[in-house]
Amino acid sequence: MSLSDNATSEREKLMRYRLFATVLIVFIAGFGLTAYLQTRDQGAEAETREPADVRVERERLERVSPEGNPTSYADTIEKVRPAVVSVFSERMVEQPTRRSPFMDDPFFRRFFGAPEEEQPQRPRYRREQGLGSGVIVSSDGYILTNNHVIDGADEVRVSLGDQRSFEATIIGTDPETDVAVLKIDANDLPALVLTDSDNIRVGDIVFALGNPLGIGQTVTMGIVSATGRTEFNLLGEGSYENFIQTDAAINRGNSGGPLVDAQGRVIGINTAILTAGTGGNIGIGFAIPVNMASHVMQSLITTGRVSRGFLGVSIQNLTPELAEEFGVEVAEGALVAGVEPDSPADRAGLERGDVIVAVNERSVSSASDLRLRISQIPPGTTVTITYSRDGERNEIDVELGELDAVAEAGPGPVEENELLEGIKVARITGEIRDDFDLSPEASGVIVVEVDSASRYAENFRVGTVIVEINQSAVNSIDEARQALRTGRNVFLVQQQGVYRYLVVTLD
Repeated sequence: MSLSDNATSEREKLMRYRLFATVLIVFIAGFGLTAYLQTRDQGAEAETREPADVRVERERLERVSPEGNPTSYADTIEKVRPAVVSVFSERMVEQPTRRSPFMDDPFFRRFFGAPEEEQPQRPRYRREQGLGSGVIVSSDGYILTNNHVIDGADEVRVSLGDQRSFEATIIGTDPETDVAVLKIDANDLPALVLTDSDNIRVGDIVFALGNPLGIGQTVTMGIVSATGRTEFNLLGEGSYENFIQTDAAINRGNSGGPLVDAQGRVIGINTAILTAGTGGNIGIGFAIPVNMASHVMQSLITTGRVSRGFLGVSIQNLTPELAEEFGVEVAEGALVAGVEPDSPADRAGLERGDVIVAVNERSVSSASDLRLRISQIPPGTTVTITYSRDGERNEIDVELGELDAVAEAGPGPVEENELLEGIKVARITGEIRDDFDLSPEASGVIVVEVDSASRYAENFRVGTVIVEINQSAVNSIDEARQALRTGRNVFLVQQQGVYRYLVVTLD
């Protein structure tokens, strides 16, 4: 092929490339123009589109539905919030002092010029702060809160919803109910109304107010989940617990704040939660019933201490077996296991084996219910006790005394005989009475040794006094054995000064 042919071929290729490039440019330009025209048309159409037909109501919310049910509680909460306060406490806590372990070596003591004899070190302190809530219950400045909120505090301050702050005086505390009463020097304060917490029902709407975690006043809503919660021992042995349970969120900082009903009346004081290890709210919160808190508050204000009614009986719950034994159809009430000599119950005529079913015509469900009921009645008050004896109902009036402590019994060595398998007893003698610190009135036989493998070990422990078996008094081991029978046996025993009935089945 000649050079001229090669040149012609190169020109043809160049022409084809130019033609292809021209077609591609025209195509791209046409596509862009089309897209622009479409966008412009759409914009033109959008500019002429009518606004959306949205319905807007400017009127305030109708807080009652056409069916008469409330749809908002804002008006109620607006009345409650000014009476809810934050409680700040401070106390000085001694810090443990640390000394270098080298100072225990005489060489290092001489090397560093330390004295040969150890000198007492000056204690170091740090300031510890606490946060809780409270509720104003009187216009002249009385405030209800929890004992644990201000326990051990050197200084307490109260912050109101209007940002005013006051130094508070601790009027009194009651660890047994976790109630504390504060007083601030102010008048014409917003105060909440208390209601009868015995009238609340499971399912009632409630609100918990307070300052959780220090974030500021907060309102949470729930219902009454349960009442009469006494089984958790949240306040320790010997306490008085009768909590209202709620699923309204309660967190740290809420303690001492009010639990109010749908009308804004106080029904309880928020106190504790179950956390299941989470450390926070899981929907199980507890409040002290305001009836109990109010009784404690008035007693602290008027006398500086809590005065509790005293009946003078040892009581226990009724089991179905005990209910059948004592002629009671329903296993409710408090079984009297013992009556203290010259006590209000003794003077009124109550006897061992009576079943107390009501106080002032309000039914008693259990032994703890009776204990709580009596404790909230001032000493000197006359109450009507309804009880069952031998299957018949009776009523008596009792003037309550004031609660005193009960002495405890102690163990000691004695002569032994086996009454039940693995349970050894002895007749009560003067020596045994001294060894076990028994009262002069104590009678019966006393348990002196218990085999841990015995099937009866759970009910009988060393120091238990067996007073009756099957309602027959026993003053010797022979009388105790003769009173036993095959099948179910009912023992009346005294343990640490407290009487109670036990049901024991013998094969």
